[in-house]
Amino acid sequence: MATTTEVKHYLAYWFQLGKKVVTDNGSIQHHPKVVIEGNHFSPEFESFWTTVLMDKEGTYHLEGTNETIADLLSPAWDVVNCARCDMPVPMPERETNTSPCPCNDLPGWPNTELPQPRLPVDSNQHLSDLHQRISGKLMAE
Repeated sequence: MATTTEVKHYLAYWFQLGKKVVTDNGSIQHHPKVVIEGNHFSPEFESFWTTVLMDKEGTYHLEGTNETIADLLSPAWDVVNCARCDMPVPMPERETNTSPCPCNDLPGWPNTELPQPRLPVDSNQHLSDLHQRISGKLMAE
């Protein structure tokens, strides 16, 4: 079962490659222009994420996929990495996935020459963790 955080990260990764979230009839498209600001998600992305979570009718889905965001938040789905591009993709828990990866319609992707989409990084926390590991090793010696 995909967690709420995994589905949120799934959208964040694909937004960074230009994918949009569309409604069932395709009339409304959403794509936050800024996904990451410093060490956190942008207010625009967080606002959109709140909208998605409140969508009780399950009308939103990532462009190029068939599963709604509401489907992905149900126990029937998991989020795994694509074997082709290593990006997060939805996978049914109890059956074989027949849907292509959302990267299927991105020309030139995967492209290992470009930076990969990422999640926000708290540099202070990362440096603190490194400091703790180094300090621990020095004390052990």
